[in-house]
Amino acid sequence: MLTAARLGAAALTAALLTGAAAVPALADTPGTGTAPAAAIPEGLYGKGDPTYDGVWRQALALTALTTAKVTPADSAVAWLTGQQCADGGWPSYRADASAACDAKTEDSNATAVAVQALVALGGHQDAVDKGVQWFKASQNADGSWAYNPGNPGDANSTGLAVNALLAAGTDPATVAKAGKNAFDGLALFQLGCAAPAEQRGGFVYQTSPDGAPADANGLASGQASLAAAGGKLPVTNTNRTDAAPKALACPEGGATATAVPRADAGEAAGAYLTARLAADGQHLTLALPGAAPGPDYAATAWAALGLVQGGHPQQAAGAVDWLAKEGGGWTKDGTDAAATATLVLVAQAAQRDPAAFGGSDLVKQLTALGPAPKATGAASAPASSAPAKKDEKKDEGGSLNKYWPLGIGLLIGIGGGLVLSLQRKRGAKL
Repeated sequence: MLTAARLGAAALTAALLTGAAAVPALADTPGTGTAPAAAIPEGLYGKGDPTYDGVWRQALALTALTTAKVTPADSAVAWLTGQQCADGGWPSYRADASAACDAKTEDSNATAVAVQALVALGGHQDAVDKGVQWFKASQNADGSWAYNPGNPGDANSTGLAVNALLAAGTDPATVAKAGKNAFDGLALFQLGCAAPAEQRGGFVYQTSPDGAPADANGLASGQASLAAAGGKLPVTNTNRTDAAPKALACPEGGATATAVPRADAGEAAGAYLTARLAADGQHLTLALPGAAPGPDYAATAWAALGLVQGGHPQQAAGAVDWLAKEGGGWTKDGTDAAATATLVLVAQAAQRDPAAFGGSDLVKQLTALGPAPKATGAASAPASSAPAKKDEKKDEGGSLNKYWPLGIGLLIGIGGGLVLSLQRKRGAKL
């Protein structure tokens, strides 16, 4: 369902379906319209209207704080579990948790991060099992998942579903519809040998209904890369290789439309992201019609997570340095719960100290956005939090706010018929 705060992002993504990174809705930003903002429930992290990203930001916050050795308040955990629907899915947010959910508007992205948070917290196996069953029931016949059930699948939602299944200990290869499993669904969106060389390994947001070629999307590639590498949140992989990710091997003199083999998917995605990061100053770029390209913070963060999971922290290091230096604009100096939690997860994955990341104590900032925790402890991170060596220019227009009128205009121009995987404060869908 395209809700009000996601309309601008929906329009932009629909207009750029074949190439642009998805952009964030304004969920954790105080509203400027006339509609009253929803009250902030007890136990919820973040101070902005939760209508469009309540579950998303809560789940990321709980995962990040648990990884940082903070024991969240019971009220914070109870709020997340209380949002779960009877069929096992989660909505983006429901103000009245006693009211029945509308199955059509349940949110696969929120469900995916909620499952991962509950696994990280421990002690919530029943809720996790129900979430897994929801994913099995809502899977499309091609193996993919949509943002809302019953719609065409997309790379972001499918990747997040794979993350959740892995976190829950369920092999995605065993979760199938009509003979197509979750990895088959993810492979639908990865560009292979038929694509131009510089696009290979990247992910499109959605395939074109008419089969027309599509360009890789930054956020789709970043988020799906974690699933392609066999990962989940939090990223705890310590295996590494000094070699760069291996680009997809394609036959000379002829392209093939064959899907990227499962065994090569993670490396191919890593090679694509490494090349894009190097080309764009160690961040991925958001290109919107009528506006100058700017950094895509969420896509960059997920790219770093995917590279670390794939065993390539060296190739992720430049992006992590860039996020340490420039991420304050994305997190609004630690007041955006989802963005701040994502940076905590990036810092932990990269073995940096989230309490001293780019000069900010992200753990303290995130903790302050919710109820007082039951206990705190030293985050399990080593010591390096050195900034990037290059003097990257701070993007003056990283906020989505300047694109909001443009997004509304585009929505009016193109209609709102596409159901898109819009991951609220993920940099600027995650």
